[in-house]
Amino acid sequence: MKLCICVAFLISLCSFLSAQTQVYELRTYEMEFGKDAGILHTYLENALIPALNRQGIENVGAFEESGEALPKKIYLLIAYDDLQALQVSKEELDNDETYQEDASAYFIASEEQVPFKRIATDLIMSTTGFPDLTKRDNASLFELRLYESRNEDALRRKVKMFNDSEFDIFDEVGLPVVFFGYNIAGDQMPCLTYLLGFKDRAAHDEAWSKFGPHPEWQRIIKLDEYANAMNDITRVFLKPLPYSQL
Repeated sequence: MKLCICVAFLISLCSFLSAQTQVYELRTYEMEFGKDAGILHTYLENALIPALNRQGIENVGAFEESGEALPKKIYLLIAYDDLQALQVSKEELDNDETYQEDASAYFIASEEQVPFKRIATDLIMSTTGFPDLTKRDNASLFELRLYESRNEDALRRKVKMFNDSEFDIFDEVGLPVVFFGYNIAGDQMPCLTYLLGFKDRAAHDEAWSKFGPHPEWQRIIKLDEYANAMNDITRVFLKPLPYSQL
């Protein structure tokens, strides 16, 4: 698992957004075509998520992509109180005998049995505008969005745009945020990442149809402060797995 951390980037953004309260670990399992994913699902459902719950970590999200894109991907979302809590959690897993026993079949699986090629990990730090993960009841469709910026200052301005205005617009038009933050580790940096949860596709389409024409959005997109703050969007639709806690 490759984890690339840009220290200079983290320092520059932390000075601006020091009031964050959570750090999110977003894992992406890139599945091998034709392989049975059962051993991974069993590990997540019966070993890892229960162990995290015993640590007091709640609302662990588990998703798969909605659609027929290949290779298939499975996503795991874990919310920690801060970076130190993430490190403590890893250490507690190593010392959790119940977890070690429950995960044994996964740990000893042969190369042929492991159903994924690789695990990509993003670390995402929450911001003052949306500091804590929020469970959206009855959500059956999730939209994961990643906004890339050309440099750290452009990203700072885009995050400020959300903190100062966009979250209020989201609330008014019915775009329910699950988590939001700027990435401190990952492959597509500098960027921010957020997740929305909807009852269904109709609710999704209706909410986004109201966003573009909203007068506050029309006002802020004309401000020089936010010009060229973002240059690319990645969007992925997800559906919760049966054992997801979101």
